[in-house]
Amino acid sequence: MDSLKERVAHPFTRIEYRELHALRDVSFDVHKGEFFGIVGRNGSGKSTLLKILASIYRADAGTVRMAGRLAPFIELGVGFNPELTARENGLLNGVLLGLTRKEAARRLDAVLEFAELEDFVELQLKNYSSGMMVRLAFAVMVQADADIMLIDEVLAVGDAAFAEKCMDVFRERRNAGKTIVLVTHDMGTVQDFCDRAMLIHDGDVKFVGDPHESAAMYYRLNFALDRDRQGDELDAELSTVVDDKAARVLSARLIGEDGQAVRHLEQGEPMRLEVLLQARRELVRPRFLIHCLEAAGTVLFEFMLDLEEGAGDRISEGQRVRLVGEIENRLVPGRYLLNCWVRRDDAGGEWAVQALRLVEFSVQGDAVRYGFVSVRSDFTVHPEANAGP
Repeated sequence: MDSLKERVAHPFTRIEYRELHALRDVSFDVHKGEFFGIVGRNGSGKSTLLKILASIYRADAGTVRMAGRLAPFIELGVGFNPELTARENGLLNGVLLGLTRKEAARRLDAVLEFAELEDFVELQLKNYSSGMMVRLAFAVMVQADADIMLIDEVLAVGDAAFAEKCMDVFRERRNAGKTIVLVTHDMGTVQDFCDRAMLIHDGDVKFVGDPHESAAMYYRLNFALDRDRQGDELDAELSTVVDDKAARVLSARLIGEDGQAVRHLEQGEPMRLEVLLQARRELVRPRFLIHCLEAAGTVLFEFMLDLEEGAGDRISEGQRVRLVGEIENRLVPGRYLLNCWVRRDDAGGEWAVQALRLVEFSVQGDAVRYGFVSVRSDFTVHPEANAGP
């Protein structure tokens, strides 16, 4: 029963419910001036934790201590009134983030310039696209200049150019000694920016520490693990599947028809990929998996590569491996990432996996975006003869 009316009408009906523990015994600290990442699979409790830190949710147990002015950027549209204009929402949210009304008004021009919304300042937010909303919300948070920034994966909604501006802000804030807590599926960002990172799985903290190790453990959770394993059995699996930095990327690029490196592809233009790897130790029966991911970290497709026939079953220490090929581009306009997973077999049937970030790129075009890929189809639609009553 979900309403008061139902409870009055059926007072003796048994109410059934179940408890969902989104987080269990989560304990960690973030140091002043630290760039701290939180990673985990979908449903692991990352966003719930961030909302508890922002006082949006109340924790059932435990305490949260925070020193400094907070600026959360957690859920798209939170704190905005769709009936108000961008100007009015910018002023209102600036005040909510701790600025005085005069300070918010003084910084409004900088907000609109950063968000590139000067021509839409008097437009009601209900007429904004999701990308425009992200740009406005992020710009307001930046101008609030808070001591602590809490950022969820909502940045994935923005376009490639704005995402690059956000990365520049991260660098500036990090150099200025601000504290940033970032929830993301992009392990490249974790490895490039974070001082430390925490991996959460099914509401439990599995690791806190080096961002490269956190990224490696995240990939292990998403690759070749038995999805039915739980608790201690999963912890044991994580400890036996090792990432020993067996290979490194010397170069990776997408190239155009002229052979020059490109970062932007037209919709339908093939992805011509060139990758040069080097073995840091002997690789026995290596396999190379190329993953294409969208901005939020969802794997869109993958394919596997083995050593060509006649090349043997191992690569010696220091030897280079070149991956060259062309991938059909069915992606709709947006931001994407290519990763390479190097898998090798160890003695005794154990295996190791290492994730290597290759290239970020964008697909450009004027097609309406539905989903992530555009596929061909071959159908006929014809009416059948009326069979009668």
